[in-house]
Amino acid sequence: MSEKRDYYEVLGVSRGATEKEIKKAFRVVARELHPDVNDHDPDAEEKFKEAAEAYEVLSDSERRQTYDRYGHDGLRSGGYQSQAQGFASIDDLFSAFFGGSGFGGSRGPAPGADIAVQVEIELEDVLEGTTREVEYEAVANCDHCRGNGAEPGTPIRTCERCHGTGELRTVANTAFGQMVRSTPCDRCHGDGRVAEEPCKVCSGLGRRHMEQKRLIDIPAGIESGQRIRISGSGHAGEPGAAPGDLYVEVLVAEKEGVVRDGQDLITVVPVDATAAMVGDRIEVETLDGPEEVELDPGTQPGAETRLKGKGLPKLGGSRRRGDHRFVFNVVIPKNLSDEQKRLARELDDSLTDENRGPGGSGIFTRMRRAFG
Repeated sequence: MSEKRDYYEVLGVSRGATEKEIKKAFRVVARELHPDVNDHDPDAEEKFKEAAEAYEVLSDSERRQTYDRYGHDGLRSGGYQSQAQGFASIDDLFSAFFGGSGFGGSRGPAPGADIAVQVEIELEDVLEGTTREVEYEAVANCDHCRGNGAEPGTPIRTCERCHGTGELRTVANTAFGQMVRSTPCDRCHGDGRVAEEPCKVCSGLGRRHMEQKRLIDIPAGIESGQRIRISGSGHAGEPGAAPGDLYVEVLVAEKEGVVRDGQDLITVVPVDATAAMVGDRIEVETLDGPEEVELDPGTQPGAETRLKGKGLPKLGGSRRRGDHRFVFNVVIPKNLSDEQKRLARELDDSLTDENRGPGGSGIFTRMRRAFG
């Protein structure tokens, strides 16, 4: 931030605030800017460094007096340089102030990561819903040692390095005062216990990669690209931590000649020009099988009819279905014989403005006028 703001304004306290009030305000700001809470603000790191610098000054009585009397210029002229700006990352800065978690404790064992897979279904499957089996590889608790990392029947003892706490703490004197930093124990990896005889299958890790199979229920009405979350079916976490989740992305295969529009389906139907002129009943295909629709006399290109309730259901809603809409594409005949052309001209000559509607005269009449 190029232009320094007032330190009291940064922390949201008055100039008469006590040391306790300043510390409390800083912790509130820190919570709001912590990366586990605030992942949408690209300036969060700079804002936290600004808050840390403000706390660094206002929590020190001598620096605070200098700042109150002379402002930022007084601190600079006295040789003050903020230690907060020297940290490589916001995680290091949080650790310096609050320990491993950012607020006074270790982050603890890491939870398992999520897994994403894809599965394809047909458009017809969207009507009633369906099931699909998915196969994927995941880190799972070792079935030989049941996740404890020890050969069955052998003892598990308390880790001597961390004394069963699962974390190592180091105390350092910094410009901010005495800081405690917590890290997972490098011997027991945060578990607090060590197997006397490590599991031969997983080498004492308690987890290993395994092929997984799962039957997935796919609900009716689902749209292509939507995901189903299966809680706890992802990678196993470190001992004592929750597993990740499985996300199944559903892809609905395209059906030739059918376009999906929410709950509605749209199909373009080619019809002969003569049928469009005199009307007809034509057969169309729906997800439920063949149906007949009425083609009114004088149907124009792009006209539409619909079969109600022949579309798709709404995801998570009632079983009421959308419509199947049919758009008519009037096909003009080609490669006419001389006799067919003669009949077409006779028909054209016989048409009146009432027959033509708001389109003007027929094609043959317009051509005769154009060429005299």
